[in-house]
Amino acid sequence: MQVHTRHGPAFGVVRLLLSSGEAVRSDTGAMVASSYGVTLETSGKRPVSTVYTAPEAGGWVDIAPAAAGDVYPLEMDGRTGWCLARNSVLAMTKGLRSDPHWSGFRPLFGSDAGFLEYWSGAGGLVLTSHGAVDMLTLEQGELITVSPAYLLGYPEGVQSRLRALDQSAPQSMRTGEGLAVDFAGPGQVLLQTRAR
Repeated sequence: MQVHTRHGPAFGVVRLLLSSGEAVRSDTGAMVASSYGVTLETSGKRPVSTVYTAPEAGGWVDIAPAAAGDVYPLEMDGRTGWCLARNSVLAMTKGLRSDPHWSGFRPLFGSDAGFLEYWSGAGGLVLTSHGAVDMLTLEQGELITVSPAYLLGYPEGVQSRLRALDQSAPQSMRTGEGLAVDFAGPGQVLLQTRAR
């Protein structure tokens, strides 16, 4: 799958170029347009999604998020997983899977499902963000603090710690309300410029 983005960062649309028989899964209702001959199959499982499959000659599908914001392609190599904001994946190729209860989240969330999902495998993802996407590259020993509402994702292996901003204020592992995430370099962190 080749990915071409346009109309970002406010109204991102992504064109997914598919080779013969190649398929991509996306949110149902996210397709803007496709080349003639691309087939679609809707899954009745929750969450409802649609698989678009290219004909023998190949084809394309234009996908857009329901809300204004940017789209961001992320190629996964099969060796390093990514911790991504819940509901931020707009489209994905086969071979990728999510695990909201990944054991690596236990230090952050305990046994609860938090505001992040773990994605692993090899293939392409397209993320949707509120506002534009910022990629921060942290140097060795560099420390930053991020509000969960603006966190889009980071690769596994980046040191992170979840903490309460104010012990007496309400806090939610599910939404990140009242919490902050501290990161230590080296590594990369993806941020969105508007709160989720």
